Amino acid sequence: MAAFDLEEQEQISQIKGWWEQHGKLVTSVAVAAALASVGWQGWNWYKGKQTLEASALYDQLQKAAGERNAPKAREAAGVLIDKYSGTAYAGLAALLSAKVQLEAGDAKNARVPLAWAAEKAGDAALRDLARLRLATVMFDDKAYDEALAQLQAPADEGFAARFADLKGDVLLAQGKKEEARTAYKAAVSALEKATKAEAVTLREIAQAKLDAVGGAQ
Repeated sequence: MAAFDLEEQEQISQIKGWWEQHGKLVTSVAVAAALASVGWQGWNWYKGKQTLEASALYDQLQKAAGERNAPKAREAAGVLIDKYSGTAYAGLAALLSAKVQLEAGDAKNARVPLAWAAEKAGDAALRDLARLRLATVMFDDKAYDEALAQLQAPADEGFAARFADLKGDVLLAQGKKEEARTAYKAAVSALEKATKAEAVTLREIAQAKLDAVGGAQ
């Protein structure tokens, strides 16, 4: 029994010695881990709260869009972009608000959310779609150089044909027939194997434009 007590005392002494040497480090690591866990949980809670609030605002925007209330839609989208830019709803809101503004004949106010989405929307496909729509607005305003600046190669190949087709329209409007032909050829080529009705229609349109400027040659 005494031997056991001596052995136990020795182990306790060893533990005490190790703790005196490493205890502060262990405590620091434990505290850091606890803080990290609390921080992660807090961040998840914050993100969830942001998403819920952004969703509610997007519902308001959709309602305004349904009512064709351009000022109300613009206001809701502005708050979403300003306060909830990190959510997926911000990019969607920018596109929807721009659509409402255009339908109201307000191209100037349509440009603002589209320019934001083209640069800062969280999803690459949304950024490409925003660039395409912004370029279309610029083309309609005869701001050809600005439109072309938006029509650089899209990140999402699914937009390649639409980018090329619009680029051809802009170049043709500038009197650059040869460059327009090249753009239309790219649009037709991108849709060569298309089977969906919408894509087939776009290919036929692009082919008609290509034929009008002299064909493939």
